[in-house]
Amino acid sequence: MPQLARRMGRAKPSAIMLVAEKAKQLKAEGRDIISFSIGVPNFLPGAHVYEAARAALDKDSGQYGSNRGADAMLDAFLKHVEGIGLTGYARANCASGIGAKHVIYNLCEALLDEGDGFAFATPYWTSYIDIGEILDADIQLLPCPPEQDYKLTPEQLDAALAKKPKVFLFNNPSNPTGMVYTKDEIAALADVVAKHPDTWIITDDIYNRMVFDGVGYHNFLHARPELRDRVIFVDSLSKTYGMPGWRVGFMAGPEAVAKAVTTLNSNHITNIPEVTTAAAVAALTGPQDVPEQKNAEFQAKRDQVMAVLAQIPGVVCPKPQGAFYVFPDISVAFGKTHGPTGAKIANDVDLCNALLDAKGVACVPGSAFGEPRALRISYTCPTAQLAPGMERIREFFSELG
Repeated sequence: MPQLARRMGRAKPSAIMLVAEKAKQLKAEGRDIISFSIGVPNFLPGAHVYEAARAALDKDSGQYGSNRGADAMLDAFLKHVEGIGLTGYARANCASGIGAKHVIYNLCEALLDEGDGFAFATPYWTSYIDIGEILDADIQLLPCPPEQDYKLTPEQLDAALAKKPKVFLFNNPSNPTGMVYTKDEIAALADVVAKHPDTWIITDDIYNRMVFDGVGYHNFLHARPELRDRVIFVDSLSKTYGMPGWRVGFMAGPEAVAKAVTTLNSNHITNIPEVTTAAAVAALTGPQDVPEQKNAEFQAKRDQVMAVLAQIPGVVCPKPQGAFYVFPDISVAFGKTHGPTGAKIANDVDLCNALLDAKGVACVPGSAFGEPRALRISYTCPTAQLAPGMERIREFFSELG
């Protein structure tokens, strides 16, 4: 029979979804499962979003829409972009997609030829490496271990960009670590970027509204406005507004890049549906009380999780200041055995499997994000589940021998 395309040999299912599916199966079998695995905000948008969607249904045109995105949606996005200090953009600098993942895929497809250098820090969001492998890019990983708070240093970036990768993808705040770069750290990295004019910069900043402790959100363009001819900013409704299933993502950047993404849309998706567009406009322009309230709740949950991790001997976790993840180094457990079950813990995958089987707690192994000494905890579960889930993790570690 005919064969699949060679690129499918490089394509892999999401490691995060594999964990989630196992947890879902165990729950269906009657197990008491607490999931810290999926990176979804677990809240719903404000009532005004649903009202706008219903109104759009009542006046649905049934027609194709713009490949770039409806004018009203782009204008709402531009207003948001200006609100975070990225000024001077017009509709021609923007494009939309079916979520930020789709936008990033389109950007990589538009910017990377086979064999082109594609650089990003480790730990990374799982889809970065998957996209790079599907497109057969030359993936260049920049290791940022817990000893340096999972953050990229200017020296590392300078050495990486000296190799002239075609694209450098930067994530701030970070998934999976929750780390946030300070204003000074961003400025130092921007100075390095300015020295290397041959690389496109994609800033995946979809958690820019989820920043704690007064650190604030900072972009390379705040420090170096002259970089705007090769910096592409990516954002999404998913995390900020509790709308991951609505699938709306955006980019703002050079006009030629936005045009390329729009062209790909014309071949991939045609347009975002009218109902979703109306909901997006309402989310961006309507009351912001829900995202602001949830940001405060996530900061409190972060503190709760960190307090429990601090009670586990040998577990080290740099303090995250954004998103809704913690990413502890749990390598202290390697080489040990879980006493009650006899499960041997050789690595992060073993630990996550044993934790799920023994305690009913689902986490994602750090190796899915390029850091096998860690695991990711997404603390967006219902508040009533957070304390019991973290206590189960503490108990699990206390039972290792």
